[in-house]
Amino acid sequence: QSVDGHDPQAITDAINAAKTVGDKPSIIACKTIIGKGSPNKQNTSGVHGSPLGADEIKLAKETLGIPADQDFYEPQDVLDFFGKAVAEGADAQANWNNLFADYKAKYPEKAEEFLSLDNVDVDKLDIELFEEGDSKATRSASGAVLNQIAQQIPALVGGSADLTPSNNTFPKSEVAFSPDNLSGRYIHYGIREHGMGSIMNGMTLHGGVIPYSGTFFVFTDYMRPAMRMAALMGIRVIYVLTHDSIGLGEDGPTHQPIAHLASLRAMPNIVVFRPADANETIIGWKEAIKRTNGPSCLVLTRQNLPVLAGSDVANASKGGYVLADDDNFEAIIIATGSEVEIALDAKKQLNEQDKKIRVVSMPSTELFDEQPDDYRESVLPASCEARVSIEAGSTQSWYKYVGLKGKAIGIDRFGASAPYKVIYEKLGITTENLVNSVNELTS
Repeated sequence: QSVDGHDPQAITDAINAAKTVGDKPSIIACKTIIGKGSPNKQNTSGVHGSPLGADEIKLAKETLGIPADQDFYEPQDVLDFFGKAVAEGADAQANWNNLFADYKAKYPEKAEEFLSLDNVDVDKLDIELFEEGDSKATRSASGAVLNQIAQQIPALVGGSADLTPSNNTFPKSEVAFSPDNLSGRYIHYGIREHGMGSIMNGMTLHGGVIPYSGTFFVFTDYMRPAMRMAALMGIRVIYVLTHDSIGLGEDGPTHQPIAHLASLRAMPNIVVFRPADANETIIGWKEAIKRTNGPSCLVLTRQNLPVLAGSDVANASKGGYVLADDDNFEAIIIATGSEVEIALDAKKQLNEQDKKIRVVSMPSTELFDEQPDDYRESVLPASCEARVSIEAGSTQSWYKYVGLKGKAIGIDRFGASAPYKVIYEKLGITTENLVNSVNELTS
């Protein structure tokens, strides 16, 4: 429909007509004139972002029939209309409260379940740990976690931007939402990351659900405005972001995220969690569900990773923890995600050279930064200035942790198309480069 956007009754009629259409969306195009009523500035860019000025405001009021001698004029019919809306709203709220009170009296258990839908005690979730020595991509581990928690959290509503098999986001116990099945808890969003992110924001603001959805990490470029709004509004939205680095291999630089970790870490009030193995992935999910005042990103690998010995499920929730340690260590290696395995291999080689090393797994810099000073000092003591970070992405976010005398190993260029192990070697994300860097700082 196309209507005069300055005619309230025409708009009302169009909305009422749209409500009668139940099988498809409706679009109402409201034709308007920017700055309507301003005799000298209407329909120009001059009225878009600048005040009209006192003289032009007076002329505009005269044109529109508004008393020019009042700075703020409220027509009586407008006051009456909104006064009626307040009364109608109070009546509607009272009717709802009475309806729910009756429901609660008849079905107390169901009423309690309804009230607690999006209030989840993550410590009560029954999630089986992965066995040390297994090899599993963290995207696959995330899928396995979802298969367990979807049945325990009725409020979880998932989806993907046309990448469900790759994201591992469709729990086995669930069915897809559709016009024929409104009880489905999985949404096939199609190739529309921005729309997906925006819809999840609306779902969270409505309440009663905990939305999550998946896409490739690099495609957060399309979803970023919605992610920023989630962070700005402080709402719980969970992003499952797979294919997290050059580790995705042959798809090449168009699909390989480089700056994405650093750029999302720079955004206020969003938590980025890049687990080192399957058990850290469990903690990533728990932290994302527990965090109700902002969105969370689970950044997950395509390639398999070993389930690590010493992977500390408890301390991973603190964002960073000591994964492997030597007494009287002389250097600290900080790593995330798939590079933690490289850090442990480097420690082994350095130990053979009689070097004492601490390895810190830091899946989330945001959660680590929230910890008390004494905890952060216990993990990264100021007395140890020989620090090397390693991550298959931009080095920008690591200098605050390695310090002026440390070194950040990463990728500050675009990737390449090749098997992932070849790319890692060519771009220096290797045990050899890490060992050499530690030796340079400790020689």
